[in-house]
Amino acid sequence: MSVLSGKNILLGVTAGIAAYKSAFLVRLLVKSGANVKVVMTPSAKDFVTPLTLSTLSKNEVFSSFYQEDDENAQWNNHVELALWADLFVIAPATANTLSKMSNGVCDNLLLAVYLSAKCPVYYAPAMDLDMYKHPSTVATFEKLNSFGNLQIPAGHGELASGLVGQGRMAEPEAIVAFLEADIAKTLPLRGKKVLITAGPTYEAIDPVRFIGNHSSGKMGFAIAETAARLGAEVVLVSGPVSLKLDHPQIKVVSVTSAQQMYDAVHASFEGVDIAILSAAVADYRPKDIASEKIKKKDTTLTLTLEKTKDILASLGEIKGKQFLVGFALETENELEHAKTKLKKKNLDLIVLNSLKDKGAGFKTDTNKVTLISKDNKVVPFPVKTKAEVANDIFTHIINKLHA
Repeated sequence: MSVLSGKNILLGVTAGIAAYKSAFLVRLLVKSGANVKVVMTPSAKDFVTPLTLSTLSKNEVFSSFYQEDDENAQWNNHVELALWADLFVIAPATANTLSKMSNGVCDNLLLAVYLSAKCPVYYAPAMDLDMYKHPSTVATFEKLNSFGNLQIPAGHGELASGLVGQGRMAEPEAIVAFLEADIAKTLPLRGKKVLITAGPTYEAIDPVRFIGNHSSGKMGFAIAETAARLGAEVVLVSGPVSLKLDHPQIKVVSVTSAQQMYDAVHASFEGVDIAILSAAVADYRPKDIASEKIKKKDTTLTLTLEKTKDILASLGEIKGKQFLVGFALETENELEHAKTKLKKKNLDLIVLNSLKDKGAGFKTDTNKVTLISKDNKVVPFPVKTKAEVANDIFTHIINKLHA
């Protein structure tokens, strides 16, 4: 998942030959998980069609304040477009449009949106070599940058005129990479390492059967995705689940048993800043595992169980700088049991949920939690999606780390 996932990105397209690249840029932004809307200068439609960009963005494309051929047309509100955007990217940005931006000229919808924007504004210059080097253009760049706009440097290569030099609009892949890198610098968990456990463990009875539980891993995976979105490098130790994650900042370590999870967690714990153990680890395992499938002979079967190692408690005993978070799933005296677990296992935070709460528990897409910190502050939350719960957990952790 890209750091652009979920971002509202407004793409401004101006009238340069590089406008054909805007179609590829829209596609990459959508693929990254962003919500994309496009605003064009009227002349940009001579280079790439609104139909192409609306099809790729799955949103209406805007190029004028209203549709002149429609007497019932509604006004395209430039202020609403500007406020909708988390990022405004102008690519290609021609010398003409850049000059207007630097001088406050407002003769089309794109410029009106620019002058109304409160979000970060990025521009990718696209022009011929001599235009790019002209003193007036250099002065325009300096002025725009002084306003806080962010320039995505033009590339070096063959230009539309046949000249070879700087002025070629950055390739769409480079623009996306620039945006991701710039956003990553501001993320609250940038430079942090986070260890997360998720899912159940399976404790073998014989080669076929096991003792397990109903955990789907959805909560832990949501926590991992949120940590990565906030800039962290994540190690996710997961028991057997059907979920998949594909994110460059998330390393998934797949395990089956409680002992394997214990070993994997301890292998990573020393180097992390935050550890969140949301896995539903088996408390007991069969003392003896049959080497062959147990045949059905008698009306009853007796298994002797032994305790598994308490992973959370073992980390509490050795933790130093790490911020350690545990989960408590209770069915009675929930708050008291959670507070006892928090203190006994030397945690910084415990996340309590109850199987009695509607919308909480295993296999659901929602959860209802109460956060209890080591200073005994109790913060209950209503039913939320597990992604929102993950965000609440990290909001609390980040506030504590910066307190």
